Amino acid sequence: MSSTDPFSGQPTHLEGTRLPGPEGWAAVLDGHRQRLRALEQLGEKAAQCGIRADQDRALVLVREDEVSLLESTGGDWAALGDAIREFRRQLPLIPFETFGFSSEVEDPFEVDSPKLQRIGGGVEALAFVDGRHSVYKFFLFREGGDVGATFAFARGEGDLLQATAVPGSYRRLFEKLKLTHQFGIPTEITGITPEGIVVAKQTFGRMLPEKTDVSALDPERLIPIPSRFLRSDRDHSRLAFLDGVPWLVADTHDRNIVVDETGAWRVIDLVAAPLPQEWLGQMALFRDWIERARRDPRADVLAAANDDEL
Repeated sequence: MSSTDPFSGQPTHLEGTRLPGPEGWAAVLDGHRQRLRALEQLGEKAAQCGIRADQDRALVLVREDEVSLLESTGGDWAALGDAIREFRRQLPLIPFETFGFSSEVEDPFEVDSPKLQRIGGGVEALAFVDGRHSVYKFFLFREGGDVGATFAFARGEGDLLQATAVPGSYRRLFEKLKLTHQFGIPTEITGITPEGIVVAKQTFGRMLPEKTDVSALDPERLIPIPSRFLRSDRDHSRLAFLDGVPWLVADTHDRNIVVDETGAWRVIDLVAAPLPQEWLGQMALFRDWIERARRDPRADVLAAANDDEL
C-alpha cells in the first residue's frame, strides 16, 4: 500500500522501518527501470536534435519548457519535448528549500532542517531522517558534473582485472540505487533539486556494531570474486547480476549494512559498475567462472574436469 511522500507529494511505498510488500517492492523496482529507460530515450532524442553533452548532468536537469519554442516545428524537436516531459515525470525537480534547507548559506547541511535530522553520511551523500523515521539521502554533485562513485577498469596480467573507484555519472547513480533496492535496503528516488542534488529515500534500519564481520553477506546474490581475477581499491568485491549483466559490487563494509525490522542484514550503500564485456571476452578463465557462478554461486575458480578427459 502506498502513501504520499511529504516532500515530493508523489506516491511512496517506503515509510519508516516498514518494509514494502511484494507489490510495493515491484512498483519501486519498475520505477527505477522506467527512469533509466526515460533517460536513455532523452539522450537519444537530444542527439537527434544535435544536442550532445560530455556528461549527463545537463540532461537530468533539463526543464519541461526548455525546447517549447522549437517543438512547434514538429519532427525531432517535438519528440525531444515529449522525452523531456516523460523524464520529468520519472524524476521530478523539487526545490531544495522544500526539504527545509536554505540554498542561500555556504553550507546548507551544517545544521539540521526543521524537517530532517542528520544521522550520517560520507563522501557521496549525507543521510537524514524525518519525523516518520524515513531516511533521505542527498547525493552531492562535484564541480564539473560528477556525482556518486563507480569503477574504472584496467587490464592486469592474464585474467586479472584491476578496478579503481572514480567519480560517476547520474546514470551510474540511478543504476546503483536500483542495485541497492534489489540487493539491499528498499530504495526509491524522490527527485532531484534544480542544483543537481539527487534525493533518495530508504527504509530505516539499525546500524551493525562496529567491525562486524560481513564477509558472508548474501553469498547467493552477492557472490565473492576470487582474488586471482580482480584487484580493487574497495573492500568486499562481489559479483552481482543486474538484468542478466555481470556487475562488480564493492564497499559493502559494516558501515554500509543495517539490520531491518525482521532482523535481516541489508546493504544501504555500495560502489558498483558493469564488468567490461570487451575485456571479459579476452579473459577466458574469468569469463568462464562468471558464467558458472551465474548458475551456481558456489562455483569453484576452475571448472571440474570431465572424467572422460582424464
